[in-house]
Amino acid sequence: MGDLEIRPAVADDLPAIVAMLADDPLGASRESPDDLTPYVTAFQRLADDPNQHLVVAAREGRVVGTLQLTIIPGLSRQGATRSIIEGVRVHADERGSGLGTRFMEWAVEESRRQGCQLVQLTSDVSRGDAHRFYERFGFTASHLGFKLQL
Repeated sequence: MGDLEIRPAVADDLPAIVAMLADDPLGASRESPDDLTPYVTAFQRLADDPNQHLVVAAREGRVVGTLQLTIIPGLSRQGATRSIIEGVRVHADERGSGLGTRFMEWAVEESRRQGCQLVQLTSDVSRGDAHRFYERFGFTASHLGFKLQL
């Protein structure tokens, strides 16, 4: 793992990021790696927001993983700041290599550095392996999540 770099994503990373987002049964139906136009727009919005941290893991210059960390100041929990981990993806060639663990360690540490008192994430109910992975880090399934497609 010594040759792995976790760094902020740049626009040139978008094809690799989108390919990873599309490379699973859920992403295959909702991502469009052949048309990067909406992703370029979204990337710029993320880059312009200091509370958004889109990062990639690169090995020997090749993007092999990505995640987004969002910092949210709030009033609840006595004014606690929280972070949300989203879009965690590891390239198929790297699964089982420990990269997911490195990503979670990075996200939790960065959340602490940003002054967060809580780290949260959601995971599709069909991702049982991911749920067990997150539980190993101390995450608990404490809430029921809802989404409204617009």
